[in-house]
Amino acid sequence: MTDTFESTQPTPRIAGERPPPSVFLGTPGLGNLRGTESFPKAARKTLQDTQMRRNVGIATRTIRDKRLQAVAECDDWEELRLAGSAIKTDVMSRLPELLDQLEANVTARGGVVHWARDADEANRIITDLVKATGSDEVVKVKSMATQETGLNEYLEAEGIAAIETDLAELIVQLGDDKPSHILVPAIHRNRAEIREIFLRRMPGVDAAITDEPRELAMAAREHLRRKFLSAKVAISGANFGVAETGTLAVVESEGNGRMCLTLPDTLITLMGIEKLVPRFADLEVFMQLLPRSSTAERMNPYTSMWTGVHEGDGPQNFHLVLIDNGRTNVLADEVGRAALNCIRCSACLNVCPVYERTGGHAYGSVYPGPIGAILSPQLTGNTGHDDPNASLPYASSLCGACFDACPVRINIPEILVHLRAKQVDSERGGIPGAQEIAMRAAGWAMNSPKRFGMAEKAAGVGRLLAGKKGHIESLPFPGSLWTAARDLPAPPKETFRQWWARTHEENS
Repeated sequence: MTDTFESTQPTPRIAGERPPPSVFLGTPGLGNLRGTESFPKAARKTLQDTQMRRNVGIATRTIRDKRLQAVAECDDWEELRLAGSAIKTDVMSRLPELLDQLEANVTARGGVVHWARDADEANRIITDLVKATGSDEVVKVKSMATQETGLNEYLEAEGIAAIETDLAELIVQLGDDKPSHILVPAIHRNRAEIREIFLRRMPGVDAAITDEPRELAMAAREHLRRKFLSAKVAISGANFGVAETGTLAVVESEGNGRMCLTLPDTLITLMGIEKLVPRFADLEVFMQLLPRSSTAERMNPYTSMWTGVHEGDGPQNFHLVLIDNGRTNVLADEVGRAALNCIRCSACLNVCPVYERTGGHAYGSVYPGPIGAILSPQLTGNTGHDDPNASLPYASSLCGACFDACPVRINIPEILVHLRAKQVDSERGGIPGAQEIAMRAAGWAMNSPKRFGMAEKAAGVGRLLAGKKGHIESLPFPGSLWTAARDLPAPPKETFRQWWARTHEENS
């Protein structure tokens, strides 16, 4: 690591002025990376929402099946995955160098680069830039980075209206809701619910509107078209930033991004420092991986790229805000840093049995599902057992489906186990916790054949507790730590030792 990423106390500076290398480093600030309660507690609530579970289950199965068909068309799919993984691994190995190159090329082409240590600083920089234009309204392209920082709420507090132009994001915004999926933020809503939201919150909607998708889409289109034509400022994220040329790229399916990126006078882009690719040619790989993995399309409907400012064509003021917000801390972990390779396709969410049943809100962070379970805890840092994000690495069965689906081969199960180990190690010392006591007791029993045999016989009592249901739903402490979140299968009628003794006696 170079001194570009050394952690120090922040020092005040003028918005837009790049900090000296020694102070650009991330301690996470405000943002939407942490919920208010642990995953098990939040999941118990969401599991009771049968309508949400039905909506999410249908949607994820549909996307999953379509993606499998799209991927099967590519004879070189595994080679593309390997290429994508190699490019992102290369980026992480020389990120400071590539960031300097990106800044130089954006600046040379008329853009202005700003550096933000955390979410709070990024929000302040963007707010100052919007205020400098005299505007009190902005249009937004779907952006995970702005959701991460809580930009919409920050702008609203400063008297600036942020209008989401992606249809699903608009549904979430009008419904005073939170996204529950990286790609399809309103995946937990059905058509009837969307119609009710439009009637209640969207100005000028025909009271006779039905819940037919076309009618709902046309109502949103009419509403947004007025905003596109009047907006002076647009805010976007970026799927990729090309260090070689200073080019930024946004891929989307509705055309709203193209409207935001071309019509307003001022364009402000918030991009995580990990979103780089070294060369323009590298986009060839990701423009094949991303559409098939996210929307199950062979080619993305709208791919918008811009390089600086061009007189008389598009926005005449371009600002790029590069945000750390804990990414450097992730980069410092040789195992965990692979989480930064994520291209936000959401393929891991659509194959995850845990996400399919709990939905995205249970994760607390704007990054749900398997990728959120490894990314959010690293971005926020471990602040102890009571930190809601400390439970996220356990929100997995370790089935490995997420790794198989990931287009850049992030070994999510490996990182989950790594983060679990770090969590356990951080809690060692002092009074042993329930988990440590349980593991010591298990070790003591398993260290002696006689004691292990006695433990097997004692476990047979569990069959009485299980009864006809065949599983145990509740145990006293410390067993309650397990049964509070999951059932315990009834012990088998015959242990392995008993089977061995019986079969060998019969054969002797």
